[in-house]
Amino acid sequence: MPKTVLVADDSDMIRKLLCRLFETEEDYELCAEAKNGEEAISLAVIHKPDLIIMDVSMPVMDGLRAAKKLKQIMPDTPILLFTQHADLRMMFEDVPADRVISKTDLVSLMQHVRELAPAR
Repeated sequence: MPKTVLVADDSDMIRKLLCRLFETEEDYELCAEAKNGEEAISLAVIHKPDLIIMDVSMPVMDGLRAAKKLKQIMPDTPILLFTQHADLRMMFEDVPADRVISKTDLVSLMQHVRELAPAR
């Protein structure tokens, strides 16, 4: 059974790009897409994904606040912040995510996914 992934990004283009990426992966499948942090939380509670990929800068609720809430609700679910702010760990002491990678580093995204949510 493939690992499930929830993608949260307010950019339709980025979300669709990530969706296409997971369509080509045998061991991973997209379970839900969110446009903001509140939606990501609601969908994560419903779908219980194996991994959450989330943008930092989103409307309604940003990715940092959403990740913090998600870690309280589902502490064992890895969260990967996929952001233009790759130096986030330097900017904040307590980033509520398991990994922060730059949107410019799309090439290595699947490596990070496999490390955070290894296929069975």
